Amino acid sequence: MFYIIGLGLSDEKDITLRGLEAVRSSSRLYLEAYTSILTVRKERLEEFYGKPLILADRDMVETQSDEILRDAHIQDVSLLVVGDPFGATTHTDILLRARALGIPTRVIHNASIMNAIGACGLQLYNFGQTVSLVFFTDTWRPDSFYDRVRENADLGMHTLVLLDIKVKEQSEENLARGRKIYEPPRYMSILQAVTQLAEVEDARRGGVLVPERTLAVALSRVGGGPDDERIVCGTLAQLREQPPEMFGEPLHSLVIVGRRLHHLEAEKQFSLAWRLGMNEICAETAIS
Repeated sequence: MFYIIGLGLSDEKDITLRGLEAVRSSSRLYLEAYTSILTVRKERLEEFYGKPLILADRDMVETQSDEILRDAHIQDVSLLVVGDPFGATTHTDILLRARALGIPTRVIHNASIMNAIGACGLQLYNFGQTVSLVFFTDTWRPDSFYDRVRENADLGMHTLVLLDIKVKEQSEENLARGRKIYEPPRYMSILQAVTQLAEVEDARRGGVLVPERTLAVALSRVGGGPDDERIVCGTLAQLREQPPEMFGEPLHSLVIVGRRLHHLEAEKQFSLAWRLGMNEICAETAIS
């Protein structure tokens, strides 16, 4: 049996009982380590599971699936995924490869940022399309996400913005020279995100992400408990003015609040989030 097991959002204890049973029955355990991360190191997972983990980077998952799936038709093999197994298309791809080989498969779900984002006080069914924001470079500044945010805004819906992480990435020079030298991990912060959003708005001039009047919710370590989780609400301009420590440790996420903000959502935000003097903006937005 080939298992894809969701680990949840925070630490080794977030795995479900069904997932833990599958882990303990598996002859090999792979930890997918590039689409997201937990707040604990691999060693804590190994201690909790009582088994060693094989770190599976992007290259292994995407190009060496045969090795991961080896003997899965006669013994249990598990791929462990932070969040939920279907949070990334890569996991769907390896599942389809396993089924094409006649390997029995099973998916064990868990919490992901896609549903846990409700912790900010906004109702999940009022969210539109989710978008990703990548680190800009001097030569690559993709802004196609802006159109998705605009479509959500036209419907009055909220937008979850997933912020980029860079794990086991090579510089352009090392990649060109074929050198297996990797850059230190990087995690996009709220300040980096709102700065990039402002740059795109300045270039597009579509009025979708105007910093002074676009209400947003910044979140860190969702699902990590009261000592780790942080929720801050304000306009993009207000968020940009805050010190980095205001937003807590990575991983960070950002929500662009839609214009159809219900009064109950506004009230819940006021009770859950650290607010940056955005009462008037929030009152203007809550129109339904």
